[in-house]
Amino acid sequence: FRAAIAVFIVGSIACALSGSLPAFVVSRFLQGIGGAMMTPVGRLVLVRATPKSELVAAMSWLTVPALVGPLVGPPVGGFITTYFTWHWIFLINVPIGLVGIWLATRFLPKTEPVQTPPLDFIGFVLSGLAASGVVFGLSVVSLPYLPPIVGVITVAVGLVSGALYLLHARHAKNPLLALELFRNQVFRSSVLGGGLFRIGIGAVPFLLPLMFQIGFGLTPFQSGMITFVSAIGAIGMKFVTALIFRVAGFRRVLVVGSLVAAASIAINGLFTPDTPYLLMLAMLLVGGFIRSMFFTGVNALAYAEVSAEDTSKATPIAAVFQQLSIALGVAVAGGILEVSTSLNDRSLTLADFHTAFFVVAVISAAASLSFMRLAPDAGNAVSGHGRLTTPKTLEAVSRPGN
Repeated sequence: FRAAIAVFIVGSIACALSGSLPAFVVSRFLQGIGGAMMTPVGRLVLVRATPKSELVAAMSWLTVPALVGPLVGPPVGGFITTYFTWHWIFLINVPIGLVGIWLATRFLPKTEPVQTPPLDFIGFVLSGLAASGVVFGLSVVSLPYLPPIVGVITVAVGLVSGALYLLHARHAKNPLLALELFRNQVFRSSVLGGGLFRIGIGAVPFLLPLMFQIGFGLTPFQSGMITFVSAIGAIGMKFVTALIFRVAGFRRVLVVGSLVAAASIAINGLFTPDTPYLLMLAMLLVGGFIRSMFFTGVNALAYAEVSAEDTSKATPIAAVFQQLSIALGVAVAGGILEVSTSLNDRSLTLADFHTAFFVVAVISAAASLSFMRLAPDAGNAVSGHGRLTTPKTLEAVSRPGN
C-alpha cells in the first residue's frame, strides 16, 4: 500500500515537471499505476481486518473518497489554476501522499507474507488489452481527436482480447481474474449491477462541470463550488448507511436506491440558467446522499458471501469492473455529446447535456434489474437485516457525535 502511494507521488512530480505532451502522457500513466494499486490493496486490507457484521459501516468510510474526490476536485482545481499554476494540481499530491505513507505505517496492521501462485502473465496481458482497448477505443470514437477508425480498431482489439481471456481463464490453473466467482448470484449482482450504475455515476463528474461552464457560462471555480454540494451529501450519509441496510436489507435498498439515484441523475438534465440555485444545490445534495448509500451497499455486498480465502480473488475483479465502468461512463457521455452535435451540425449547447444526462440515467436505472434477482435475505450476514440484536457497529454509528 505504501509502495502504491510512493508510485503515485513520483508520477505526480513527473507530471508537474513535464515539458512536452508525450512526457506528460507517460507521467500520467505512471501516476495511474499508483492510483490503481491503492484502492484494491486498501480495500483488501479493510475486508480482511473487519468482521462481516461490521463491513457495511467500514465500507461507508471507504467509499467516501471515491465519491468526494471527483466532486471536490473541480473547485480545488479551479482555485489552483485561477490563483496559481497548473503544476500545483499535481504537486499538492506530494504532501498528501507523504501523510498517507505515514498513516499507513502508523495504523495499518503488519501482515505476514503468504504463499501466492505465480502471476498469470498471459491473463494479465489479455485482460489489460481488453479493458484498455475498449475504454480507449470508445473515447476515440466519442471524442475524435484521432481518426475514428483508430477507435474502431482499438475496440475490436479489446473485444477479441476479452474473448481470448475467457477461453484462457477456463484452462489456466490460477487465472488472474477468477471468473468462477460469478457463479455466486450475490457477487454477480454486486459486480454487474454496480457496473451498470457506475456508468452513470462516472458520467456525472464529467458532464456537470461542463454543463455549468458551457451551458451556464460559469467559471471552473464557480461550477466546482456547486458540484461540491454532492460531496457534502456523500459524507453526511455515512452516519446512517449501516442503519438503513440493517432495517431494510440489501435487496430492497439497492433496488430502490438505484432507481432514486438514476432519477437524481436525470434531474440534472432539467437544470437551466433560470433554475434557482438553491433548488439545484438541494437536488445535488440528495443525489450525493443516495449515491453514497448505494456505493457502500454494493461494495459490501461483493464480499457478503465470499470466503476469507477468496477475498484476494474478489478484490481485483471488483476493482477492474469499478474502474472500467466509470471510464465507460465518461466515454459514453462524451459519445452522446459528439453524436448530438454532429447530428445538429453545431457546437455544444445546453440541450446536448440534457440529452446525455437522460441517457446515462436510463443506463444506471437498469442496474435495478440485477438487484431484483437477489434473494430477500441476500447479504444479511453483513447488513444484520432480520436479526433481533443490533450489531455493535450499528450501535456505534447511531450514537451522537459519531
